[in-house]
Amino acid sequence: MLHRAGKPPMFGDYEAQRHWQEITYNLPVHEWYFNTTDNNLNYWGLDYPPLTAYHSLLCGHVASLINPDWVELHTSQGFESSAHKLFMRATVLIADLLMYVPAVVLYCFYLSEGSNRKKVCLVLCILLYPGLILIDYGHFQYNSISLGLALWGVLGLGLGWDMLGSLAFVLAVNYKQMELYHSLPFFCYLLGKCFKQGMAGRGLFLLVKIAVTVLVTFTLCWLPFLTDPGQVLQVLHRLFPVGRGLFEDKVANTWCSLNVLIKIKTILSTDTQLYLSLAATLLAALPSSIKLLTKPTLWQFKLALVNSSLAFFLFSFQVHEKSILLPALPVCLLLGDLPLPAVWFLQASTFSMLPLFLKDGLFVPYAVTSSAFVFYSVYLLSALEHSSEEELQLKSLSLLPFLSQSPGQFYLSVAAMAGLSFMSVALAPPARLPDLFPLLVSVFSFLHFLGLLLYFNVVQIAEPPSPRRKNPKKTE
Repeated sequence: MLHRAGKPPMFGDYEAQRHWQEITYNLPVHEWYFNTTDNNLNYWGLDYPPLTAYHSLLCGHVASLINPDWVELHTSQGFESSAHKLFMRATVLIADLLMYVPAVVLYCFYLSEGSNRKKVCLVLCILLYPGLILIDYGHFQYNSISLGLALWGVLGLGLGWDMLGSLAFVLAVNYKQMELYHSLPFFCYLLGKCFKQGMAGRGLFLLVKIAVTVLVTFTLCWLPFLTDPGQVLQVLHRLFPVGRGLFEDKVANTWCSLNVLIKIKTILSTDTQLYLSLAATLLAALPSSIKLLTKPTLWQFKLALVNSSLAFFLFSFQVHEKSILLPALPVCLLLGDLPLPAVWFLQASTFSMLPLFLKDGLFVPYAVTSSAFVFYSVYLLSALEHSSEEELQLKSLSLLPFLSQSPGQFYLSVAAMAGLSFMSVALAPPARLPDLFPLLVSVFSFLHFLGLLLYFNVVQIAEPPSPRRKNPKKTE
């Protein structure tokens, strides 16, 4: 169930972030994840890893210095003011400037090809991605921190700094557990690199260094909770709430779309749903992961990040609409290589969160940012000029016509998204089908994601080099 800001009794995600600052600032660490008289877990209980809690604690201290009423225990519940909203958005901006923006700039200038003009255009297009802007600034989230840390991990591995990359990715997982969507590519890339260097020599030494880096980083992140095994188990219980079910609301993944025809949540037990989603997720991510393991290059790594995270979004258990930001990050990294499918995916990902934006009154910002992103991305990256079979890496795949992508199809898709968006606002659904428009948005987006998952898998497994490079660099 989604909750809107300013609407009791839960007050929306804005209140969730504020409440976590209240709890971490006022209560001792050992009570943060436990249900107590001062910490009602049914009221936005903390359900993210320790780094999120530490960040909330830091923000809580700053908030208390500005206005103690913002984080006063109990009495601040449901607090809302323009000054506090400004403070919250300022914390998001600071996180962006410190964590996400530098990583984007460094990636574009050090790990992408082309002229300086093209690299600047790439930076602008990635930073203009409306999905992340609307969720973080309109929905009061800090996805830019976990995604920024993951991008620092990509930078580390791409530049050959494997320990730094491993450290950054472990921090990303310890900020938001959904970063596990990216874990298989990181694991397979590093293991494949170790195998390539020889497990009897340099490869084994590299594996030991990476393992030590990961273990030490995890230990430091969880140190306050390691004194009591019960603390660790309770945190894990909060991070992976199996009881919430297979999916929530109208998320654009396989299970929600299939549920229109077959009531999966009704006919299957929770355990069966869990095992089914686990098997489907691993099966969907396996080809990409095996390919990366056998050929650990940066190009393969980027494609595997897309394929793994999209497989998790489409098939895993307990997926939220906002989780589409996880495959959106590596797709952003492909804007310079495969601009048309990348822009197409990013626009569809923003569209898939439309019901969430409407509940928060963000339709106008959604329409403006989406239009700006499509216009500037198509113009700056010349996306429609690079839409031939050769540019899309499908020249040798003529037997798969359903994977073809053309400017005409792109425009029709965007027009359909725009039409559904305005219908969702302007028209009242039939009384018998109150969820008609959110469901149409969900299924329409799902079909895009499924088709693009097939496309990106074919591009990766068919082994073409990056389409904008004649001699792509390999990361040894």
